[in-house]
Amino acid sequence: MTDPAPNVDDAAPESGQRFPRWLKWGLLGALAILVIGYGLIFLYAKVLNDSPDELGQTDLDAALAAEPPATTAAPEGADGTTPTATEPPPATDATETTTSPTTAPAATPETTAAAPLSDGAALWNITEPSELGYRVKEILFGVDTEAVGRTDQITGSITIDGTQVVDGNFVVDVASIESDDGRRDSQFRGRIMSVDEFPEAIFVLTEPIELGTESADGVSVEATATGELTLRGVTNPVTFDVTAEQANGRIGVLGNIPVVFEDYDIDNPSIGGITTEDNGLLEFVLVFEPAA
Repeated sequence: MTDPAPNVDDAAPESGQRFPRWLKWGLLGALAILVIGYGLIFLYAKVLNDSPDELGQTDLDAALAAEPPATTAAPEGADGTTPTATEPPPATDATETTTSPTTAPAATPETTAAAPLSDGAALWNITEPSELGYRVKEILFGVDTEAVGRTDQITGSITIDGTQVVDGNFVVDVASIESDDGRRDSQFRGRIMSVDEFPEAIFVLTEPIELGTESADGVSVEATATGELTLRGVTNPVTFDVTAEQANGRIGVLGNIPVVFEDYDIDNPSIGGITTEDNGLLEFVLVFEPAA
């Protein structure tokens, strides 16, 4: 007589067929926390920490359309006249004016000194609302974003002779560059750029820029600039494209300079859950007005 086939349901043990309820809810809770956490990071990176767009033509047009900065009137003298900045006070004794140290004019800072202008050359100085800053791609805990810092603390000038820019420079107060995050700014001024030791970023033009036309309101040109850029005490040759326009008696220049951190002895800014590219952009809109 054949034994009956065993019941499959009876053969399978009852234990181990279902997850304990506490384990199921624990996994679901962990998944929910992960989703919410990523969502908060995404919200911060893409909405709350939304970086400004790269400086472009709209920014250049807006800068040239802005009202020129108001000039402060020089104080009047006792006789009601306004002394000029370049005219020294009259001397009563020729010997005294040549030997007295109290009447010697102050030395012009090296960064603003300019060579004597040739006939027909014109000096233009940087003025408001010039703007310069950095742009670096970041990955914030897996979310792509950009770090952007900017400043308006810029000095410098260009010299235009005919259809060429024959001289030019700008100097930036690096410590004044700010982003939308104080923690990033602290890292930037400290271990990244060491502003206490290297307070300035400097660009000096080393080759004339051919504009193809003389400067005049309504003129817009695209050109290539070649010079030397100094960051964190390291100087490298750079070549980059610029767009220049003249309007309302002022000249605006738009451009950006690619920067590879290693070339300037800049440590990669990555830290913790934030990683960055090994390069960035130095972007700018510079506005120039004729020197007085």
